[in-house]
Amino acid sequence: MDDWDDEEEWPDDSCNEDEVDLRPCPSCGAEIYEDAEQCPYCGEYVVWSNSAFSGKPLWWIILGLIGMVAVITALTVI
Repeated sequence: MDDWDDEEEWPDDSCNEDEVDLRPCPSCGAEIYEDAEQCPYCGEYVVWSNSAFSGKPLWWIILGLIGMVAVITALTVI
């Protein structure tokens, strides 16, 4: 009755659920909790950008606007 050595009952050590997600503060760059409302180091309120334009290069946004203008112009000419 050696049930004590059964490793299948114990969770895998590589999957640690106690790990927290850290992100750099947008203001000072210090590592803070992902769900923090205010940076404990610099005191700034943290706003994670969820904008559709965040992370896109400026030329990509301009190209998209030119494309929309071209489609609108083509539809009004017809």
